[in-house]
Amino acid sequence: MMEAQMEFIDKSCREFLSELSGKSPVPGGGGASALVGAAGAALGGMVTALTLGKKKYADVEEDMARLQVSAQGLRDRLIALVQRDAELFRPLAEAYGLPADTEAHRTAKEAVMEGALRGACEAPLEIMELCCEAIRLHGELSEKGSRMAASDVGVGVAFCKAALQGASLNVFINTGAMKDREYAGSVNRKAEGLLAECVPLADAIYSRVLGALQGQEA
Repeated sequence: MMEAQMEFIDKSCREFLSELSGKSPVPGGGGASALVGAAGAALGGMVTALTLGKKKYADVEEDMARLQVSAQGLRDRLIALVQRDAELFRPLAEAYGLPADTEAHRTAKEAVMEGALRGACEAPLEIMELCCEAIRLHGELSEKGSRMAASDVGVGVAFCKAALQGASLNVFINTGAMKDREYAGSVNRKAEGLLAECVPLADAIYSRVLGALQGQEA
């Protein structure tokens, strides 16, 4: 069982991208979003490492230590979700293949599908939540982190925004197929709330970084 759980995250970048471009539905957009989000969180961790121990930033040393722990935790949780997304999607892929040639079969398939669709929303919704945490972390880094690593803050927040938006599409495609529209609506509202809060926040952080870098060049 452990071998299956480690399957995707133990592959090289080349191997993972090769599988991503193949016919299998996993890894797919959800796993790719988790990986991109993990890269964004890792860049946040790099900024903390480049800031810690510098006399110029002694007044934010404790903040950087705290943010480093947070960034590492977000990175690890997002990496784990690369595999988790695949595991939760497999039952849905199998459900699509169930027979529906009789009324009994159709009823049974609908019940299995509904449960599988709910399960398939879990990982991308968690990816969204973690990416929002990572975006907020980059906001603090943009104010307190080493100016020498400002571009890494910008890249990191751009990655986290892309992962947030990518994961949301994996939520919406599953809720769109649900029969229980009340439940689907509650999941959609949660995803929409995360997008509404954190996409503008990510844009503001990126603009702040870009403005600072362009100002340096001027």
